Amino acid sequence: MSTSTSASQPATSSKTATLKLPGEEIELPIITGTEDEQAIDIQALRDQSGFITLDPGYSNTGACESKITFIDGEKGILRYRGYDIEDLAAKSTFVETALLLMYGELPAGETVTRFREKLTDQQLLHENMRNHFEGFPPHGHPMAMLSAMINACGCYHPELLDPDMDDQSLFHAAAILMSKVCTIAAFAYKMTSGQRVEYPDPSLSYCRNFLHMMFSKPHRRYEPTPQVVKALSRFLILHADHEQNCSTSTVRMVGSSRANVFASVSAGVCALWGPLHGGANMAVIEMLEQIHKGGESPKTIVEKVKQKKFRLMGFGHRVYKNFDPRAKILEQTARDLLATKSEPDPLLDIAHELAEIALTDDYFLQRKLYPNVDFYSGIILRAIGIPVSMFTVMFSIGRIPGWIAHWYELYHDPQRRICRPRQIYTGPRRREFVPVDERRTAAPKVC
Repeated sequence: MSTSTSASQPATSSKTATLKLPGEEIELPIITGTEDEQAIDIQALRDQSGFITLDPGYSNTGACESKITFIDGEKGILRYRGYDIEDLAAKSTFVETALLLMYGELPAGETVTRFREKLTDQQLLHENMRNHFEGFPPHGHPMAMLSAMINACGCYHPELLDPDMDDQSLFHAAAILMSKVCTIAAFAYKMTSGQRVEYPDPSLSYCRNFLHMMFSKPHRRYEPTPQVVKALSRFLILHADHEQNCSTSTVRMVGSSRANVFASVSAGVCALWGPLHGGANMAVIEMLEQIHKGGESPKTIVEKVKQKKFRLMGFGHRVYKNFDPRAKILEQTARDLLATKSEPDPLLDIAHELAEIALTDDYFLQRKLYPNVDFYSGIILRAIGIPVSMFTVMFSIGRIPGWIAHWYELYHDPQRRICRPRQIYTGPRRREFVPVDERRTAAPKVC
């Protein structure tokens, strides 16, 4: 299988922008992408003028050209390799979508079969890795275990630590990472909850096997309903990639040093761990628990939100100024899943009522504060039975193919350079060194 380039074209430059600086003007190329996105190419700015740009958080900076994912936040569009996320969620599988992200085309049936077989072959961890789990405290966070164990996996596959990787090597590395990350996650959950680990079952599909390792017990084998399997598959597809977010940018930055794919993906896990990134769906459940314990109705909470007395988690999105397309898909998925539950969950009832109010209230509609993917993904994970401590781990499992795809795309980028952002220094000017016995400055408070 080879990386496809036929479905896209490199960004083109036919116009220029004029930058007026003190005493001079600089002509900078205007770059236009395949979806008519435009950027000013400043690669030569410092060499030509001595100036750099300042953009904390990189919100207005394009760090790369990429063929993987397209987002139009104004129109609520998300596409993987040109395919609408709605079509992939309805018609594809997570394994198929993973191959699409990494190789650029929807794979033929024989390729999917071969990759599934490879995933099955790689489910088991090396027995020596069991000792690594025992080195973590019982209360250790699963994300710490996931990051460390992904790096440890690389030690057992030295042939894949060379960044000079071709398509076949990527096929093998992707199967190892995608398969073993499920086993690592399930083992971490079992160990932190004091349960016996369940080994993977090669007869099960990707999602069913993960659910088996998570919820089966020695005396009872877990058999998920079709709705649970479908919900998990959609959750993973919708989290598989999302352009140059914090964790993906981290993977690319680490990979720019020619770090191997295991180290780069492990770094992505660490970036995703942050509560402002991967922890958003956890915040939704914590908010719902707070509302439930407080005994206030969702209508009362909404009024408090309008008065800025309560922060509503899981609404609005930094990128989407319209409805998050992933949220639309997960909303229906959540409805289908909750319809199968025999016992009501008060938190899920509160979430449903909050969403209903927000989708009809002018306050939310005018500000485009729609329920986002984190709102519904938190509900779905809770309905499946995933503990809150594992929410970010689940996000990581879904994002593995996207991280691998970006790492591999960077490797093949002829313009690849090690990432080295500039800065504007705001510290003191040069000072004369003073011997210690002549200093009159008070000791720092930390001393």
